[in-house]
Amino acid sequence: QVQLVESGGGLVQAGGSLRLSCAASGRTFNSDHMGWFRQAPGQEREFVAAISWNVGSTHYADSVKGRFTISRDNAKNTVYLQMNSLKPEDTAVYYCATRTQTSGWRTSWYEYRYWGQGTQVTVSA
Repeated sequence: QVQLVESGGGLVQAGGSLRLSCAASGRTFNSDHMGWFRQAPGQEREFVAAISWNVGSTHYADSVKGRFTISRDNAKNTVYLQMNSLKPEDTAVYYCATRTQTSGWRTSWYEYRYWGQGTQVTVSA
């Protein structure tokens, strides 16, 4: 029903920047929330950031607040994650996901229904 494709990952040195993109197709709605999650080897998938499609409200994990910025282009059905001041601990596969808004922000992976395949981000020391 909804297809998500991430792009923009790669290798960057600590302190550098990357911008990830997530293109959505299929049945999306203005009330939906888009989220970015990441998963490192042997770790649980963790919340990074989320945005509401209609008004653009944002929510961030404490670990990335002040360094990452989530944004969206409604005309292109695309959400972005601008990542600055990258650290080695940011290394992970980054996934974009979508959910239908109920109430408040949701930060658990199982609360999001549709997922992309992920894009690898590697930050070297």
